[in-house]
Amino acid sequence: MTVQQSGRRERKKAATRQKIADTALRLFLERGYDAVGIRDVAAEADVAVTTLFSHFASKEALVFEQDEDFEQRLTQAVTDRAPHEPLIPALRREILALVQHCTADSAAPIWRMIDASPALRKYDESVRLRHAEALAAAIAADPALPKTETAARTIARFVIDAYSLSREAPEPEAALDEIFPMIEAAWEAACPPRQP
Repeated sequence: MTVQQSGRRERKKAATRQKIADTALRLFLERGYDAVGIRDVAAEADVAVTTLFSHFASKEALVFEQDEDFEQRLTQAVTDRAPHEPLIPALRREILALVQHCTADSAAPIWRMIDASPALRKYDESVRLRHAEALAAAIAADPALPKTETAARTIARFVIDAYSLSREAPEPEAALDEIFPMIEAAWEAACPPRQP
């Protein structure tokens, strides 16, 4: 197979995935999450149910379709930061960008839908735990960061909780300003000073 054919196939898959996600979100917001079934989404998106499931593992995953991008952005805040840039400011900057995206007026109906659905709240919790584990792995894998596995996992959980708490706060940036000094203090306490 040529590179051009492979690229076209990937673009087509991405377009199908996006069409399914957009259709699902529109239906969920119009009719209510619980009133829409997988077959409804597949029919409206003009795809087979098996095609839908080849892109999304569950009905809940349709709502969190940007989940992988979110996780990638978090881990890249660790792996792609400038040489000698401290970890916590890099994470704060990315969390702020993510919170700003998720608190935009266009996102409010989606979060209301999630908050109203026990199934979506439970799925959101599992997603946050997975994000914390991915972030912890990125921190632990960075040879420039002095830490233990426990410290990496703890800081990752704090960062994910900072995202959730600030997203729900009346003033998200002010919440981050309050939370991140505590995360910085915890990180400093967990990391022994470097030997000269």
